[in-house]
Amino acid sequence: MYDYSKQEDLIDQELKMETKNRAGRNRTITITSAEISEYRGRLLHLHSPATKEQVLNKTICQDICSVLPCLPGGFVDLLFVDPPYNLTKKFNGEPFRKQTLENYTEWIEEWLSQLIRVLKPTASVYICSDWRSSTAVHIVARKYLKIRNRITWEREKGRGAVGNWKNASEDIWFCTVSDKYTFNVDAVKLKRKVMAPYTFDNGHPKDWEKSENGNFRLTHPSNLWIDLTVPFWSMPENTDHPTQKPEKLLAKVILASSNPKDIVFDPFLGSGTTSVVAKKLGRLFVGIEKDETYCCLAEKRLRMADLDNSIQGYRDGVFWERNTFSNQKPLQTGPLRTESESRAGHLALFDSLT
Repeated sequence: MYDYSKQEDLIDQELKMETKNRAGRNRTITITSAEISEYRGRLLHLHSPATKEQVLNKTICQDICSVLPCLPGGFVDLLFVDPPYNLTKKFNGEPFRKQTLENYTEWIEEWLSQLIRVLKPTASVYICSDWRSSTAVHIVARKYLKIRNRITWEREKGRGAVGNWKNASEDIWFCTVSDKYTFNVDAVKLKRKVMAPYTFDNGHPKDWEKSENGNFRLTHPSNLWIDLTVPFWSMPENTDHPTQKPEKLLAKVILASSNPKDIVFDPFLGSGTTSVVAKKLGRLFVGIEKDETYCCLAEKRLRMADLDNSIQGYRDGVFWERNTFSNQKPLQTGPLRTESESRAGHLALFDSLT
């Protein structure tokens, strides 16, 4: 039975999210108390061993360590982990406090050691960190997994520093359980503008494509990602979660390291980005998040994905550089919709909830 003893605190948090003043053009996804009451019934709570069928495409509202023993073994194809970094930050009013490196490393090992059991022998694992927590992630990951690479991505948001370099990047450790794993390199190529359009003697382009929207080249993905935009108020995927990852980032990970109908698992789901992108890309998903408001927000976003499965920066089966939207042709088929179709979908969703 779910414990509702903290119900009054949850209501206070919900009201704060509802009453926050926002500009008229702000597209942040919010959730009302009435919606939380509705989506609460969709959440899963586990207190005994569950089957794979019982957890698939579900949001589990519990602390990670309490629910991991209840999950089935060997069912996950792709694990994406975005834990709180080793700094003091509040998540919907609940603080996560900075620890010593030793204590933070022990905390990571507490749950990562239990996560190994749920992975398939062919599974891939991605673990997020910043420069402070990256050392701890590496120490623990190498004990249980084969480390393949460390991705660094540019987080262009952030305040400047007077006595230090501006902190504008984060890391993602790419690991696998074994030497047999999925990596779909052609699914994650980046379409970039051609700065030097070399041609053959007959005038045909060398390794690039000429189009009415400009000259572009498909490039192989590297471990340095500079084409991402951290969600902010004018983006339709934005929420009030303080450490939300871009849908485009998750799309890269999911397309590279899983196949359609594979199972993607996120044990620190937050506002639901991993589950949402997995659904948009035809994967199955499981998410764990201990904050009920964030769980309900994830469920709302999953419903929205039924009406609009677009991913900003991903179109025609390729990833695009930032600030190239005007060069991207509208899709006739595929995972994106036109802006007018997306707007119509949001209106239909609103009508369905009223």
